[in-house]
Order: sequence, then structure tokens, then C-alpha cells
Amino acid sequence: MKLFDSELKVMDVLWRSGDTTAKEISNILAASVGWNMNTTYTVIKKCVAKGAIRRSEPNFLCHALISKDEVRAEEAGELMTKLFDGSPDLLFASLLGGKALSKEQIDRLRAWIDQQE
Repeated sequence: MKLFDSELKVMDVLWRSGDTTAKEISNILAASVGWNMNTTYTVIKKCVAKGAIRRSEPNFLCHALISKDEVRAEEAGELMTKLFDGSPDLLFASLLGGKALSKEQIDRLRAWIDQQE
């Protein structure tokens, strides 16, 4: 499922706050990005149509049907396919871009690689 930046803003509210009414989401996004209520409700409707959100009563309570980890995996896979010919090692090398990693970061990466084997 492809989510656009605007849809990710709505989803981020749900991932951080849990089940939230459409009005509360609208209030949060009005304060953080300046959206009006109609904009927020339109984006929520798009997320519902995509199956990313379930909206129910009372008060148009919104519930995330997909997790942040699922979206991250989807986006990373798409990026890897589009720009790195499906190669995780090329993506990883590009992300680092010659930056030095701390010992702790290297240890976490080694632990993750060990789990994959």
C-alpha cells in the first residue's frame, strides 16, 4: 500500500496516539502543520479507502489497520527496487554515505545481521 506524505501525517498521529477521533486528529494536524478540518477529513477518507484506517462510531473514531513497521518495510523495499536495483547492500552503503558509525551502532548492526543468518 502506497501512502503519500499527507496520509503519513495522519497515520503518524494514530501510531503515536493510538485510536483517535477524526476531530482530535484534525486538531493535532491544525496545530502541527496548519491543516484545516476539511483537509484532514479528506485525507482520513483516502486512508479509509486504502484500508489503512478503520473509522467507527462513536465520534468517527479512527484506528490504524497497518503498523509503522509495515509502512517502513514497504517504503524501504520500494526505494531499494527503484534506486538500487533491489540490492540491500547498495542501499545500505548509500545510506551511510561514508559516515562513521559509533561502536554501539556497529554492534547493533552486527546483532541484526547475525539474526538474519
